[in-house]
Amino acid sequence: MYFWKTCRPTLRLLRLIVGTIILAGQAGCVTTRHLDSTRAQAPKFDAVAFFENRTEGKGVLKIVGRRSEPTLVEGLGRVTIDHAIDLYQSVKRGNRLATHRQWHLRPDGAGGYIGTLTDAVGPVLGTVDGNRLHIVFMLKGRLKADQWLYLDKGGMIAHNIMIIRALGMPVARLDETITRISPQQ
Repeated sequence: MYFWKTCRPTLRLLRLIVGTIILAGQAGCVTTRHLDSTRAQAPKFDAVAFFENRTEGKGVLKIVGRRSEPTLVEGLGRVTIDHAIDLYQSVKRGNRLATHRQWHLRPDGAGGYIGTLTDAVGPVLGTVDGNRLHIVFMLKGRLKADQWLYLDKGGMIAHNIMIIRALGMPVARLDETITRISPQQ
């Protein structure tokens, strides 16, 4: 009995190490490459203008150790008096029921954005570099989300790559194309 009490912390550490090694081995299944080659100075990514009214995102989510699954995100954005965007989204993954989330992003005065997301723990921060919007936020479970959105030349389509990391290692990737839906459709 005394032996097990003294070994219990060591066994916990061993489980943590083995789990980390397994996770690291599987992390190779989730690529962290993003579309930097599509970055351009124009058009500048204006998140408020892009997400105003209706948007639709179709993509593929890959989580380590699971099969890829399709995603469908339907958004409705409203510009507020202070030139921020309130974005309401319905998110459908595979055959699951849709979930709902809300973003609130406002210009930070330095060319980027600051805001909130119902899925996030803490603030959402965005930086703009030409046609690229880079969004960073934390999720429950100490997961970090890095999202790169690239606006196409016509300003109606954005390519979205989101990488989720646990302990610095990639554990999920979303590849998505977001399309602005014109009001008459």
